[in-house]
Amino acid sequence: MTDLNKIQKDDIMDAVRKFRTRFKNVGYALIALGILAILFPLVFSIAAKTLLGWLFLLTGGVMLYHAFQSQEWQSAIWSGLIALMHLALGVYLGFFALTGLVGLTFLMGVMFLVQGAVETYIASQHRPQKGWGWLAINGVVTLALGGLLIVGLPSTALWAIGLFLGLSFLTSGIAFVALANAAGSSDS
Repeated sequence: MTDLNKIQKDDIMDAVRKFRTRFKNVGYALIALGILAILFPLVFSIAAKTLLGWLFLLTGGVMLYHAFQSQEWQSAIWSGLIALMHLALGVYLGFFALTGLVGLTFLMGVMFLVQGAVETYIASQHRPQKGWGWLAINGVVTLALGGLLIVGLPSTALWAIGLFLGLSFLTSGIAFVALANAAGSSDS
């Protein structure tokens, strides 16, 4: 390890040490949310989809305002049409509880299929090197998850997004707490 790398790592751990309590609190909150999402995946799936809907409503509103304010702009009408699409998708996702879950789960499955295929390809490029097997296993598992999500539709839509959010929150929370514990006991 070079001296510069050691200095950078020391600076990072000093920053974590300085805010150790905050790291732990965020970690505990994420762990609690993760457990709740795992226990109640449908509720968290709907909440995530609704939040996404509200984000589309917000962006659609801003884009529509811009289109009306820029009427002299040659492409204002096209910008307005894009804004209307954002607004329509926002209403669809934001105001109807179970609509959109199947589509989002399908997209998540496709993303996992593509990701798994790319990860498997990367593993094949690193085949003679140490650790390539873990890359390959990760790629195959990700491919399998994507396939299972798509094949299991529409029933997977009721739990997949919430469960995956829960697992992500849980592992992130554990990582924050572990990082805070590794930083030592100098609280601020």
